[in-house]
Formats: sequence, C-alpha cells, structure tokens
Amino acid sequence: MFICDKCGICCKSLKLSPLYFELDRGDGICKYFDIINNLCNIYKDRPILCNIDETFKKYFSNDMTKDEYYSLNYKYCNKLKLQSKEEYI
Repeated sequence: MFICDKCGICCKSLKLSPLYFELDRGDGICKYFDIINNLCNIYKDRPILCNIDETFKKYFSNDMTKDEYYSLNYKYCNKLKLQSKEEYI
C-alpha cells in the first residue's frame, strides 16, 4: 500500500497536470480538498486518479512493477514538497 503522509501538497498542485483539470476549483486546488483540515472531503469516494493503488491496477500494472510505480510516485511527491518549500523561501 502506498504510504501517504497527508501533507495535501498534491491536492493543492492540480494546475501542474491537465489530468486533474476537472477537479481544479480554478486556482490549482482540488474542489474536494478541505484547506482547514488539510484533508479530502470525498476520500472514500475519490476519483481513481487520486488513488495510487487503484490507478496502478487499472493503468500501469502491465507496464511496471508496483515497486517501480511507488518509487515514481514518491519521487514526484518529494519533488512537489521541495517546490512548495522553495515557494516560501
């Protein structure tokens, strides 16, 4: 299972990917993201693209191992976190 620390940065960075256009409330933040609690309001019913494990099963399981997929996701998660820190420096 993909381990998410629930920082919310991916939910606040939708403008970086056209895949999430429908979820963007217009400012790059997901329309289902609760900024006050830093959590998804529809987590149990979130879109498949917001679920790392389900996205792997549906789209990537024939192209790479789950470990490779997780590694890529952690890599870009860390990249988003680094970019977010740099914005506040």
